[in-house]
Amino acid sequence: MIQNEEIYTKRRLTGSYITSVVSISLVLFTLGMFGIIVLNASKLSDLIKENIGFEIIMKEGVREATIIQMQKMLDANPHVKSTYYITREEATKRLAQDLGEDFIQWLGNDENPLLPSIEVKFRADWANSDSLRMIEQRLLQNSDVKEVYYQKSLVDLINQNIQRIGLVLFVFVLLLLIIAIALINNTIRLTVYARRFLIRSMQLVGATEGFIRKPFIITAMIQGFIGAVFSLLLLSGMLYLALQSIPELEQLQDSTMIAFLYGSILLLGVLLTGFSTFFALRKYLRTRTDKLFV
Repeated sequence: MIQNEEIYTKRRLTGSYITSVVSISLVLFTLGMFGIIVLNASKLSDLIKENIGFEIIMKEGVREATIIQMQKMLDANPHVKSTYYITREEATKRLAQDLGEDFIQWLGNDENPLLPSIEVKFRADWANSDSLRMIEQRLLQNSDVKEVYYQKSLVDLINQNIQRIGLVLFVFVLLLLIIAIALINNTIRLTVYARRFLIRSMQLVGATEGFIRKPFIITAMIQGFIGAVFSLLLLSGMLYLALQSIPELEQLQDSTMIAFLYGSILLLGVLLTGFSTFFALRKYLRTRTDKLFV
């Protein structure tokens, strides 16, 4: 009879342990999935900003060597991502492709009215209206520059929408984090509740609070670590399938940020379970015996 009770108790504890690990895994997996979405959204916004067209149109008669020198100066600027020199001939080809016909023949003369230009793309932190306006003013002070062209309204619209989306994502991440903490905390509390009589028995034989806490907290932190590892395996599998289905997502991936996210999930799993167990134990360590049956 006693042996049967021991087997039943072990099965119950094992089931509770597995349930806790699975619950922690699913919560951390959901949090990790949303974290990847946020990181990809951030990377996507940077890519959009860094592809905003900024064209420096040179004046008539400016030598090619002067234009190339200006291009090299721009390339040396840490805020510039890339530059591209567009000759008259290339500008003509581009416009002909857009129009679908040779516009010079349509004009009725052989003179090319297009001017050479330098196409500049800035890094994301400088691709905003204030920075671009300041750069435009500086460039226009150059006597070789005729005009600086970029779509001001498009830049404003992109930055406004990115800010709004960023705010919405921040709110969702904050809510999801609160929900994750609450779910993991409740899971741990239920686990501790199932072993409240064992805690009382240890107290009756003279065990100190620190002695009782130690194995519970260590076990909980191990559960959190295992749950985090399982969540990362699921996350890696989902990420792999997404990249296989949509190869274009590869350019949004940042290995450093992904590694930081994975490390954060591991740390979160261990710390949350440890702190939750600590506070849950404090309640039952200070509860009267008659209250344990409630």
